[in-house]
Amino acid sequence: MEINVETGVLWPYAHVFALSLLTIALWTYLRPAHSSQEPPKVTPTIPYVGHLLGMLFYGGRYLKQLGLRQKHTHIFTLPMPGSRMYVVTDPLLAAAVQRSKTLSFSPIIPEVTKRVLGLDNATVAIARMRLDPGPGEARGFLADIQDLVARKMKPGEDLNILSRNAVSALKVHLDKEQSYLMQHRPYKEVDLLEWVRHIVTLATASHFYGTRNPVSQDPELERAFWDFDHGVGMLLVNVWPSLTAPRAYRGREKLVAALANYLEEGYWRDGASTIVQERIKTALYHGWKLREVARSELSFLFAGIVNVTTTTFWILLQIYADADLLSRVRAEIESIMILKWCDRERIKTGRKSSISAVEIARSSSGFECPTLSAVYQECLRLGSDNNSIRIVKEDTLLADRWFLTKGSVVQIAGGVMHADASLWGDNVTGFHPERFLQTSGSGSNSSETTAKQNGFRAFGGGKTLCPGRYFAMNQIQAFAIMVLLQFDLKPLDGDRIRVPKKNDGVLPVHILEPKEPVRARLQLRSGWDSTLDVRVVFGGQ
Repeated sequence: MEINVETGVLWPYAHVFALSLLTIALWTYLRPAHSSQEPPKVTPTIPYVGHLLGMLFYGGRYLKQLGLRQKHTHIFTLPMPGSRMYVVTDPLLAAAVQRSKTLSFSPIIPEVTKRVLGLDNATVAIARMRLDPGPGEARGFLADIQDLVARKMKPGEDLNILSRNAVSALKVHLDKEQSYLMQHRPYKEVDLLEWVRHIVTLATASHFYGTRNPVSQDPELERAFWDFDHGVGMLLVNVWPSLTAPRAYRGREKLVAALANYLEEGYWRDGASTIVQERIKTALYHGWKLREVARSELSFLFAGIVNVTTTTFWILLQIYADADLLSRVRAEIESIMILKWCDRERIKTGRKSSISAVEIARSSSGFECPTLSAVYQECLRLGSDNNSIRIVKEDTLLADRWFLTKGSVVQIAGGVMHADASLWGDNVTGFHPERFLQTSGSGSNSSETTAKQNGFRAFGGGKTLCPGRYFAMNQIQAFAIMVLLQFDLKPLDGDRIRVPKKNDGVLPVHILEPKEPVRARLQLRSGWDSTLDVRVVFGGQ
């Protein structure tokens, strides 16, 4: 589908644009000239502001469709009022962007967090200090907090502990669901995304912030969190947010007030996880006020909840919608189960007589469930239209070919690469996890493998490669394993659950949600012994 920014949805808003058009003359003088050495320019249909309006009204879909049409150029220029944006659509060129020392994401972070979280000017000034320190140079808040998170969430015992606590918190809520179904009814009708969202929200708040976390204390805060999430795009625009994004603004402020009270009461000192305690101490060390720390912790809560929720939703939906896939994944899970015999019976009789629990152990390389892993990766590919952003800190010649001007923005278009048929095949728009089961010995060459690796942008790349990716993978796959072993999900009508399209008309700040709800019947798994305790084990636990 082609997007025409002159017609359709924009027409009712024509009066809003009138004032903007009055400033075109000024922007003409401010707009820097385009050099022949720069990436080729894509002129908007509406002069000067067309690309900006397209992204504002069509979200990630606008840039993605534009990128797919210009993919053959590998990189192109979008002229913007007073500046320009370079869009990278080639995986190998994306790798060159990530290696460049003159292109950085760090300068963007303080401005983005100010808009989204509502940080005050004094705190933003602290966040802007010493953003990209060199070896031996003094480090600012941002560098310290990034190192802390990366250290705590890299593979090792700290990650095992975090994963253990997270999965234990998820298990508490799944056990409640199982008990409810055993005691009250054979099934319950659920909105699958809402069901996953509720469990992940409460579990994440609990394992990060302890039993006295504000979200568990006040059910209204769960709704406030998702109001905040669904308005992040308008908060980022930051034009009178209390009026243009009222629900997100009110949700944010309600959460911040509750988190501030949690911090001021000192509950975090003995109740929060070690990573949260160290984050708070780091912020205080750098001069943050406690109420501004509460805003920072909202961002950490956001990072821990949103992508885990939506990715788990897509994984469960795709597996339950395909009976053959469900059978294969369950067979893989069951092949790695460790049976635990009833200790009480063994003590009494001296022999093993019954199974009381099953354990699924995660090895150092992950859960030995290749099909589940492939589903996980395919859901990320289809659901991630995210763009990695850099600021050009000084004039740069990229890959000895393209001239990038200081102060411009570079976007690595992950959504374009995830939809590139030359990387993923002619069936690129469909759900086919088998593409991630193929190995280097199945006919692919090293250059194709490298291109695919650089073209898989679900976690970003380079210095900004998401430090929480291992933790998220552990949570998501363990959650899916526990659900798939213990529950069935049946359609309300028909033979199979229908998979809706993703909502790609929004700013892609995280994994995209479905366009419409998925309602189904959740019930105990047929043939499964519901008295068995399902445990997921990390790191020789």
